[in-house]
Amino acid sequence: MDICENPLRNLWEDLCLRPSSLNQDVISRVEKIIDRVRMHGDTALRELSMEIEKRKLDNILVSDAEIREAIDSVSERTKRAVENAASNIRRFHEAQLPSQIEVETAKGVKCIQKPLPIEKVGLYIPAGTAPLFSTILMLALPAQIAGCKEVSLCSPAGPSGKIAAEVLYAAHFCGVKNIYKIGGAQAIAAMAYGTETVSRVYKIFGPGNQYVTTAKQLLNGKVVAIDMPAGPSEVMVIADETSNPSYAAADLLSQAEHGRDSQVMLLSSSKSTLNAIADEVMRQVELLGRKDLAETALSHSRFILFDLEEDIVDFANFYAPEHLIVSTEKPWEIVDRITAAGSVFVGHYTPESAGDYASGTNHTLPTCGWARSFSGVNIDSFTRKMTIQEISREGLEGLSETIVAMAEAEGLDAHAQAVKIRVTM
Repeated sequence: MDICENPLRNLWEDLCLRPSSLNQDVISRVEKIIDRVRMHGDTALRELSMEIEKRKLDNILVSDAEIREAIDSVSERTKRAVENAASNIRRFHEAQLPSQIEVETAKGVKCIQKPLPIEKVGLYIPAGTAPLFSTILMLALPAQIAGCKEVSLCSPAGPSGKIAAEVLYAAHFCGVKNIYKIGGAQAIAAMAYGTETVSRVYKIFGPGNQYVTTAKQLLNGKVVAIDMPAGPSEVMVIADETSNPSYAAADLLSQAEHGRDSQVMLLSSSKSTLNAIADEVMRQVELLGRKDLAETALSHSRFILFDLEEDIVDFANFYAPEHLIVSTEKPWEIVDRITAAGSVFVGHYTPESAGDYASGTNHTLPTCGWARSFSGVNIDSFTRKMTIQEISREGLEGLSETIVAMAEAEGLDAHAQAVKIRVTM
């Protein structure tokens, strides 16, 4: 971990650099994979499975028998946890459902904004170093609540040729019908273009490794929409003398263990607190099953001491973390000034892992500073808004002079004529 004190503002840009998830070699490889899937469909998926994963892919679509087997094999404890988490996630996201807006902007001029679900969505669920079945709850439940008609899910199979039982159980629990045993860039391409087996979707959601992220970015806006640009996981913790070093260290490691390219940041105005947390991180990391991943992540993470709370707030907003934990004596005095974070966790008893699993908020969040301009996944992510208008003759007569003047000023005579022909006949 890098530890620095009161860095000058002209150094903040360098301190906020993330581990890159894109490079030219990856882009080149992903472009080739996308082209193969686009041109050869299922055949390309089977060939890529052998080439990349060294595994024969007989059945791309998960069978009903595989789902029943998975349901039977998942422990009752896990099933109860999924049900409890889903209840909170559902409650929070149902409250976000948008309403139709209808406004008479002028006499005889009615304007409507009507929310509609995106009809076909695709979910990507990673399973490289851990089967992230919790992400299914975060994506499939909002899709269901929003009213999306068709939800497809891709997740890579393990060495046995099967998707993790917990993933299949969570997908079944959330009502997902189309589940495909494919991962990586080829899964993103398959959902974007469609194949003989894989349904084409209109928007793709979900995290993934650098190949998945690159595929989403290359296809975004050209073939398919995506949830947001995203990179490796990250967390920032703001701590003071009232913080428990053990809590803060555990929070930092909960993101560091995600992967080698994750990043964690600690900000504090107390040198003794910062040092105590650093010591506790070194103690706790030795206890982790994913110690190697966490240690690599810590190697490009930073602990920063600021004398002024104003600098802490400004740096936090400049970094725009995916997750921000404010563990201080008066956390809301800081939180009320935060303008750029994917999700904020307030107080000593609000760990980031609560949001990852069960509090109700969504854990699919913008990373790499994108929290300045993107929201995390929510009900709006699965909807689009269509406007409708109805104008009476009286209403058009009232607008006609304005419309004609603007159209003629722009040199668009047909626009003006479309109004004049109605009000003069």
